[in-house]
Amino acid sequence: MSYAQDVDVLASHSMLLAIPAFVPALAVVGVIVGIAMRDRRAERREAEQSGSDAAVADPLDREENR
Repeated sequence: MSYAQDVDVLASHSMLLAIPAFVPALAVVGVIVGIAMRDRRAERREAEQSGSDAAVADPLDREENR
């Protein structure tokens, strides 16, 4: 396939036909990344809460051990 000089081919038909295959794949990747980020935030919150709970529970444990 040859093109005349000074002609810019912006997209061929095969590239346009590939769009329906890539859009759902990118959507799936976006959903997976979103779920992973949400889970990491939840784990971070749980770790902070358990850390603050441990700090509150620590003095009680120390008093009981005396």
